[in-house]
Amino acid sequence: MQRRLVLPLLATVLTAVGALVAVMVTETSPQLGLDLQGGAAVVLRPEREVPSAVLDQSIRIIRSRVDALGVAEPEISSQGDNIIVQLPGVKDSARALDVVGQTAELRFRPVLAPNAPAGPEGEAKITPREEDKPEAQVILPGTKDEQNARYVLGPSELTGRAVKDAKAEVDPGTGEWKVAFTLTDTGAKEFDALAARNLNKQVAIVLDGVVQSAPTIQQAEFQGSGEITGNFSEREAKDLALVLRFGALPVELKPETVQTVSASLGRDSLKAGVGAGLAGLALVLVYMILYYRALGVVVVLGLGVSGMLMWSIVSFLGQTQGLALTLAGAVGIIVSVGVTVDSYVVYFERLKDEIRSGKTIRSSVDRGFSRAYRTILVADFASLIGAALLYWLAVGSVRGFAFFLGLSTLLDMVIAYCFTRPMVVLLGRNRLFTEARWLGVARGLAAAPAGGA
Repeated sequence: MQRRLVLPLLATVLTAVGALVAVMVTETSPQLGLDLQGGAAVVLRPEREVPSAVLDQSIRIIRSRVDALGVAEPEISSQGDNIIVQLPGVKDSARALDVVGQTAELRFRPVLAPNAPAGPEGEAKITPREEDKPEAQVILPGTKDEQNARYVLGPSELTGRAVKDAKAEVDPGTGEWKVAFTLTDTGAKEFDALAARNLNKQVAIVLDGVVQSAPTIQQAEFQGSGEITGNFSEREAKDLALVLRFGALPVELKPETVQTVSASLGRDSLKAGVGAGLAGLALVLVYMILYYRALGVVVVLGLGVSGMLMWSIVSFLGQTQGLALTLAGAVGIIVSVGVTVDSYVVYFERLKDEIRSGKTIRSSVDRGFSRAYRTILVADFASLIGAALLYWLAVGSVRGFAFFLGLSTLLDMVIAYCFTRPMVVLLGRNRLFTEARWLGVARGLAAAPAGGA
């Protein structure tokens, strides 16, 4: 009997301690969400109704762009017809959001005139982006560094789908940034045909209605690779290479809402959440010790074991699966503390009923647990059902709350059986635990049986 109690108790404690040591040695910690470390978020809405397959393709492309930006643990998901992009910890939020939602339709257009004719007010009329039809002759502006440049362009002769790969690099001859690209097999043939038609003429490289560069074609064959130059800065060259490398989005996306959370605000939210959780936990533990005496110490130890396991699991999932701990998730953990304490109360009150009926503590601890555990399972299953439904039906931060509530509830079921039960049974056989003056369990639980003298 003694061995059957000690083995699960030791296994639980060693697992919790070992897992915590492992994450500390590897310097692994929970990944924090947008609201706890700052960053940016945007809701992107398609210009028109699109099939789910197109939305999924857009999400994959956006995720590739975000990964290339180096954003740690981004969260990209669909909500109805919208795409929600959360970028925790991103430093240049404006740049990141611009790259994420950029359609990046690259077009190669012949330059008909490098300067558009002036309009009645002395300025060239610029074709709006919405009217930038690939088959039409258009007038488009240059980049922001060429604010006065106006190009008269012919119909598009090639798109960015011909590009296989692209990267930004420094030209060793000029010291300027450029974008080197390679073409697909089909794209190489089409690009050579374009070069032959426009030899010694300018061809504009148009990205989303803006002329990024208008180089002169100096050779008729490129053999599948080439360079884009245009007085790029380092960031402009890298951004252009980024959107070219991962292709154009299959649908035009418009930002519906944009949210930026500063790192300082995220830290304040984290401190407030941790402070509230610790204060509430301390009050609960003090109450349990005052009310249940030595049994309250069991609650402290049990919550400690549960906390070690929770920290280790969340750290591991954050490192391997990209799980992010948000403020809503922290709330789920704090709420779960109440669920866990309820389990202890159910057991201890059942133990009190057993003792009041005239039984000794030693004979009551095991019998009381077997009856209380059924109630604990029912209560925990109710919490699990609620958490599962929330996770299935909800999105965003509500799913985080549901996940952490469900995880904490599962841990409660394991800790109650593998730690609380053997701990109380073993201590129930110790006279110091049961008869001590201030913390003795008997003094807190024992009472005259109902109807007794």
